[in-house]
Amino acid sequence: MIPSFPVYLFDVDGTLVDSAADICGAVRETLAHTRARPVDDAYLRRYIGYHLFDLFEDLMPGVTEEEKQELLANYRVIYTGRRHTSTTLYPGVREAMARIGGRKSTATTKSTATVRTVLDIFGLLPHFDHVQGTDGFPAKPAPDVIHKSLEIFGVTPDQVLMIGDATTDMAAGRAAGVKICAVRWGYGNHEEMASYHPDYWIDDLAALAG
Repeated sequence: MIPSFPVYLFDVDGTLVDSAADICGAVRETLAHTRARPVDDAYLRRYIGYHLFDLFEDLMPGVTEEEKQELLANYRVIYTGRRHTSTTLYPGVREAMARIGGRKSTATTKSTATVRTVLDIFGLLPHFDHVQGTDGFPAKPAPDVIHKSLEIFGVTPDQVLMIGDATTDMAAGRAAGVKICAVRWGYGNHEEMASYHPDYWIDDLAALAG
């Protein structure tokens, strides 16, 4: 049984919502007229949770910083324009969030403004005491987005559980010194996630509600 924690930090894409169709669609449109080598959606899903610069560098060796910034700006316009119409809430998430105690925040590679919009669309925003995205600092697997919420809540790492579906979530959690919980759905590579020895594995968010 998983004990209660004063603070829970949630990844968003692949953990709370299945957003792969919108993310991959926006990436494909962004890269349509570039020199990027062609890849399938399964390949693109592997990069969900990472900074898009990692994907750009992989698909276009030698891409410049200026090019990456331009591609990122284009992606954000295209992704926002899709209005999350192909994104869905994972089954049971809304009900579980209503039952999980403690304070809650997010730890996502999305910007704070974007993740707030996503949570609002799917009726999850009222369940969060704080919303934290990646704004002007290193993305996961760096621990910065976790540190921001710890600072806001005024808590120590031992009081926090990080929940996510990807290797980046496990790496960021370990780097921040918080407990980590791996979910068995989403887009992550379970073998890679297991190398971080998650404190907990769950098949349903309800497992966090006691």
